[in-house]
Amino acid sequence: MAEIMYQAAELLAEGRSVTVLPDEEMLSTQVAADILNVSRQYLVRLVDTGELPAEMVGSHRRVRATDVAAFKAARDAKRTLALDRLTSLSEDADGYELGKPR
Repeated sequence: MAEIMYQAAELLAEGRSVTVLPDEEMLSTQVAADILNVSRQYLVRLVDTGELPAEMVGSHRRVRATDVAAFKAARDAKRTLALDRLTSLSEDADGYELGKPR
């Protein structure tokens, strides 16, 4: 618990937001979109295409907090891999050598 509080304090000190939710918390599409920093319509599209699981409660979609966290972690991992690959390609092409003629 102390480690979680320490990490939360570090993130807050960096000006980042921190959200603590129970694992089984059911979120509205707007809250889930805010957590993922995407539009609500984009999140609805993710749900409708099956990329993000959701349940219907009446006529409203609800998304589990754990599913949102897992989606975010997978998305961030893919993004990091792509950025690492781009950096590697740039380094291979001497993209970071400023002022040298090619």
